[in-house]
Amino acid sequence: MKVADNMLMHTQGLAVGYGHKKSSTIIMEGLKCSLQPGELVCFMGPNGVGKSTLLRTLSGAQAPLAGDIFFQDKKLHELTRMELALNISVVLTDPVSVGNITVRELISFGRYPYTGWNINFSPEDHEAIERAIHETSLQTIQDRKITELSDGQRQKALIARALCQDTPVIILDEPTAHLDLNNRVEIINLLKGLSRKTNKAVLMATHELDLALQAADVLWLAGFETGLEIGFPEDLVLSGKIDEVFQLKGFDLKTGHLEKNIYKQNVSVVGDGYPLLWTKNALERNGYGTGADGGLKLEILSEHDKIQWKTNKGALFNSLEEVINYLDQLIQGV
Repeated sequence: MKVADNMLMHTQGLAVGYGHKKSSTIIMEGLKCSLQPGELVCFMGPNGVGKSTLLRTLSGAQAPLAGDIFFQDKKLHELTRMELALNISVVLTDPVSVGNITVRELISFGRYPYTGWNINFSPEDHEAIERAIHETSLQTIQDRKITELSDGQRQKALIARALCQDTPVIILDEPTAHLDLNNRVEIINLLKGLSRKTNKAVLMATHELDLALQAADVLWLAGFETGLEIGFPEDLVLSGKIDEVFQLKGFDLKTGHLEKNIYKQNVSVVGDGYPLLWTKNALERNGYGTGADGGLKLEILSEHDKIQWKTNKGALFNSLEEVINYLDQLIQGV
């Protein structure tokens, strides 16, 4: 989790919806949200709640009804179309209609903001294309036609095109829609890895709650009655916010976990029940083992529905986000 002063984008009093000649229809309002480098943000909520509308507004494709969107220190509506293209790339769920072109040619479209009207690729453009192909593992199919691809391969090619655009922010609307489980897992793992490796802010709308809980750094939860809730995934589980938004059927929040092979440090956790399960999930998702031989001990304190975490060094925390930030600072020697 990154510090607040490292924001790429943030909003103030944002309202989104549809404007008409005589009136406006507000779908979501009073929104205060932000995107930071190196984070994967999963945006979730029931169909019709306004996820796509908010994404279009944040990408500059649709004007807000009220409030402001800031890209770093500049208002989004003050950016030219070229500046938008150099800073925000978008992957939509709409069917791709690109004619008889290859995967490599589709990916190269991401360089158009840099080439001007003559579309002469520089060595830097070619390097960016090669890098996008490599980072999305599309080398073996780069010369195949888009029409010959599976849904999962096509989605990876679109992500590679956005990556080739080399923007600080990537916004994706349901990138795992219509994909089978293997491809859904692969796409979310790919986006998680890219956010870390490239230090880009990745915002994706998704319905994959189980996968989002294992991969996301931050969740945005939009409900018809709850507005927009933003927070650390496990904290939103333990607070009941996810149940409140989704009124879950067929998915047990009590069984989520993330497997990792290499840990930054082991942490011995003392506790029980669901707080223990989600504490371990938060630790493992962020690279910390939870074996009994951990040099650092973390005790879960639960009283009157209030959960706190205390280390054997006396540090006390009110959320798992604070715990992870503390551990990261210990590792970094801050």
